[in-house]
Amino acid sequence: MAEIQDIIHKLCDTGSLTREEIIRLLENRDSETQALLAEKASAVAREHYGNKVFVRGLIEFTNYCKNDCYYCGIRCGNKNAERYRLSVEEITECASYGYGLGFRTIVLQGGEDRFYTDDMMVDIIKSIKKEHPDVAVTLSIGEKSFESYKAFFDAGADRYLLRHETADFDHYAKLHPKNLSAENRQQCLYNLKKIGFQTGAGFMVGSPYQTFENIADDLLFLKKLDPEMIGIGPFIPHKDTVFADEKAGDLNLTLFLLSVIRLMLPTVLLPATTALGTIDPRGRELGILAGANVVMPNLSPVGVRKKYALYDNKICTGEEAAECMNCLKNRIGNIGYEIVTDRGDNIKYKSMKEGK
Repeated sequence: MAEIQDIIHKLCDTGSLTREEIIRLLENRDSETQALLAEKASAVAREHYGNKVFVRGLIEFTNYCKNDCYYCGIRCGNKNAERYRLSVEEITECASYGYGLGFRTIVLQGGEDRFYTDDMMVDIIKSIKKEHPDVAVTLSIGEKSFESYKAFFDAGADRYLLRHETADFDHYAKLHPKNLSAENRQQCLYNLKKIGFQTGAGFMVGSPYQTFENIADDLLFLKKLDPEMIGIGPFIPHKDTVFADEKAGDLNLTLFLLSVIRLMLPTVLLPATTALGTIDPRGRELGILAGANVVMPNLSPVGVRKKYALYDNKICTGEEAAECMNCLKNRIGNIGYEIVTDRGDNIKYKSMKEGK
């Protein structure tokens, strides 16, 4: 269809589409269009980052959470969850183990757990940075005050991941209890950008009640926010949540959107997520071929990995980090890409900081 070809050309040439054009593109998605966008997107990723795929060592340090989000397996209302917390020493040991394997980005991820005060998080950040000054510390611990974010940044944290989940306020309300709002979550992202973090946003593909209009709004929000990182992955239901019987998100739609995002924001750091690998054995490789350039192996102690269950059937919960790393190197190498162990900063952010 000529109209769709025109939309694709506009996307590739300008990186911008209107809401109506995004919806038309989604409505007319087919295998031919998907293959074309993947080819264009992977070329753009290679233009900026070569064939490099960056690794982030993920430490899931607590599965306690004060929130009761309807889709999440570690929500406070799930009485079947087996809860755990890692000590400051265990967290820093995981980081050092990852450093020895070549990881130069450590991601500290957890539920919104009041046990870990700002002072504790500052202590953890400073400990890791003192031991390994060349490591980038990324936090993914939810909604905090401007002052808390600033304290983490001043302590040495480099990046912060906070998926906006959905840009549409009404859709957000269908996925979360009344005490949480899309407005506050988006304000947190703008605060993170203002403070100076390399900031990551993102959304679930195929979440309950999601429409193409919602996805179009998500893409436009991301274009406006201009984050350094974007994490999208398919919604996967968890048996102990409100949405236990909902259908999982679609692999091909997720891959399609990875390509669109790469073309809209060419220098963004874009993970091929664990969720992508969970719904398809080759999901992460397909994500890289669609324009992604980040993978996040797990550095958490093997004994707690199954307990950090945001969704069902999560992969790699029994593998040692070294085993997982070697597996990923081989799999990524087989599709013509290379796992690298540098910090993997967003090149636009890096150039701006260096005054180029």
